[in-house]
Amino acid sequence: MPNRFTANPPPELSNSPQGWQQRTYSISELARLFEVTPRTIRFYEQEGLLAPQRRGQTRVYTDKDRVRLKLTLRGKRLGFTLAEIREVVELYDAMPDGNLRQLNRMLEILAEKRQELRRRLEDIRLMQSELDDVEERCREVLENLKATS
Repeated sequence: MPNRFTANPPPELSNSPQGWQQRTYSISELARLFEVTPRTIRFYEQEGLLAPQRRGQTRVYTDKDRVRLKLTLRGKRLGFTLAEIREVVELYDAMPDGNLRQLNRMLEILAEKRQELRRRLEDIRLMQSELDDVEERCREVLENLKATS
């Protein structure tokens, strides 16, 4: 069963001599597909997460680039740093055991993210408690001021 972080869709069938041809995308097509700006895509390219081919001044993105962008955006939503995303993507590209290493590293990063979220949740609970205490004291002082005036 394909893993949603590693699944690379099969190239589309074509009339090429090899029988297979990858779908290509322009930067505007990818931007529209993922609802991001072309500037975002260029940023990820500068960061080494995407490597489009060039036809003159035009960037040409392959299915591999599309999947890498999808993984990058998903990783950002999950709170991964660009370095963590790059590491996971590069592990997959490192074949032949890249998929196994990638999945193990993903599990490590996910465990770290969960622990970080638990710490943040506890911090938020403590802050809420402190806010409640301050609010209660302010209301008491306000009531006392109203009673004496």
